[in-house]
Amino acid sequence: MALILAPSVHAQPEGETFDIWRDAFRGRLSEAGARPETVAAMLDGLTPEIRIIERDGSQPEFVRPIWSYLDIAASDLRIANGRSAYESNRALVDAVASQYGVRAETLIAIWGLESSYGQIPGNNDIIQALATLAWEGRRRGWAEDQLIAVAHMIDNGYATRDQLTGSWAGAMGQMQFIPTTYLERAVDFDGDGRRNIWTNNGDALASAANLLARAGWQTGAPTVIEVSVPDDFDVSRWNPDQNRLVSEWAMRGISRADGHGWSADGLMLTARLELPAGIAGPGFLTFPNFRVIKRYNNSTAYALGVAHLADRIAGAVPFVGPWPTDDVPLTRTQTREMQAAMNALGHDSGTPDGLAGPRTREALRAFQRGNGHAADGYAGRAMYDAVMAASAVVTSGE
Repeated sequence: MALILAPSVHAQPEGETFDIWRDAFRGRLSEAGARPETVAAMLDGLTPEIRIIERDGSQPEFVRPIWSYLDIAASDLRIANGRSAYESNRALVDAVASQYGVRAETLIAIWGLESSYGQIPGNNDIIQALATLAWEGRRRGWAEDQLIAVAHMIDNGYATRDQLTGSWAGAMGQMQFIPTTYLERAVDFDGDGRRNIWTNNGDALASAANLLARAGWQTGAPTVIEVSVPDDFDVSRWNPDQNRLVSEWAMRGISRADGHGWSADGLMLTARLELPAGIAGPGFLTFPNFRVIKRYNNSTAYALGVAHLADRIAGAVPFVGPWPTDDVPLTRTQTREMQAAMNALGHDSGTPDGLAGPRTREALRAFQRGNGHAADGYAGRAMYDAVMAASAVVTSGE
């Protein structure tokens, strides 16, 4: 889902019905400049979809391991379908890639992950979905901003009311753009006067290419390379956000997992070392283009999935691994428990929320440094047991 930022939080007023919200928003939509006929087309007779509230409010208890995600993202079927989609649209894809300076296989990979190469773009009514989310209240400001963007789309003739379909969360078309991103980045590639990301492959692919190009895509540069990390690598001094020359990483013993040597040009590139499953799992050197993909979806797993699917479509071999399948990620309940325990131990992970974000990972690294563990910040079952055991000792001594 493209360029979704953290939404503002708005509590739903007690007793506010959907009709009350809709009538109030009707005025705001008009004040934003929407034409009366557009306001009527969007809101007259509109009702909420309770299923969307249920989906938005549900937080999966179990977190899918990154290796399982990658198995799906770059499955044999998705790779085969990607190659077929590229071959069937080669002239178009190559033209888009050339115009925007973006790798063709990367566009195909995003297309595959977002809508199964245009086959499953979503059939939810975007206006109903966003209106339901706005009334729900948790993301009211964000959802109302998206609805105002939808009105601009209709008023400018970019899309018809019936065309506005997509995911339950408000993302649209083959590349799953939210409405504000559509207004900022969607393009009319074939010059027919419409920015049709729903049924026009050229417009859809070019819109994604424009997003990547505007986010800083570096033509011809790598995205990610799997690496082997030596046993004596000092992970306690590793900074996952630090860029170093590949030559510096090589001096620290980082080598390509495929056994190939670093090229002279490659040694002069800058990259970050990522250990998404900790020091026991594979390592990856990620380059600026990796961060560009995360502008599309700010998830390390997603960016790895896109990058690896693109490489596999181009004929590369699978990741070497191995992954620590015996040390699975924590459930959200376990993560909350570990966060609370680390806070009690003096390692500030913030308010326990069940999400292992940067603050939690840094708190875990602090615990690991102080207790003789490899400070990789990976929140797996092994570290959960260690943190909870340490917390129990402190608690029993009080």
